[in-house]
Amino acid sequence: MAAKKPRWVVEKEQAKKAATAETVWLFGLHAVRDALQNPAREKLRLVVTKNALDRLGEAVVAEAGIDPEMADPRKFPAPLDPQSVHQGAAMEVKPLDWGSLADRCLGDGERVPRVVMLDRVTDPHNVGAILRSAEVFGACAVVAPRHHSAPETGALAKTASGALERQPYLRVRNLADAITELQGMGYVVLGLDGE
Repeated sequence: MAAKKPRWVVEKEQAKKAATAETVWLFGLHAVRDALQNPAREKLRLVVTKNALDRLGEAVVAEAGIDPEMADPRKFPAPLDPQSVHQGAAMEVKPLDWGSLADRCLGDGERVPRVVMLDRVTDPHNVGAILRSAEVFGACAVVAPRHHSAPETGALAKTASGALERQPYLRVRNLADAITELQGMGYVVLGLDGE
C-alpha cells in the first residue's frame, strides 16, 4: 500500500498541473464571491450547495450571468483535492490577465507606486497572504517569475480571500529584466533576504 503524500507535495503537484492548465478552480466563499463580482474574470462553471448559494446571495450569482449547478455537500462534483475546504462553493474560471508590467506599474502621480517582487515563493498560501498584505499597503502589483513561483490556483485564491481579484499578480519571464524595467520607470529597488 502506497504511503499518503504530505499535503505540501499534493499542493505542489496541483500547482504544477494548474500552471499548464487553461482553467483554474477557485473554491471557498470569499474567493468565489469576489470572482463573481469581478467583471474582468471569465467565469465558466459554478458549483454550489444550497447553503453556499444562500450565503453568496442569489443576486450576486445572477448578476454574474452564470447559472449555478446545485450540488450535494456529501458528493461535491468539482475536481478539487478531497481535503480542500471548499465551503460548498467552487467555480471554474480562466486565469486573470493583468496586462504588462508597464501597464500596471506606471504611476498616475496621485500616490507613491509600490511593487512587491517575489523570487521563488512557491507556496500558494504564502503568495495568497502576500497578495492580501500588498492590497492593504497599496501596491500596484505583485510580480513573480513565471517559473519557480506559485501559479494562480484555488489554494492561492482561497488564502488571498478575494485579494486575487483586486490585486494584480503578474508573472514575468525574468525577474532581473522586470527589475531593470521598473528602474527605468523611476522605481527605487530595495531587496530583502531571509538570511
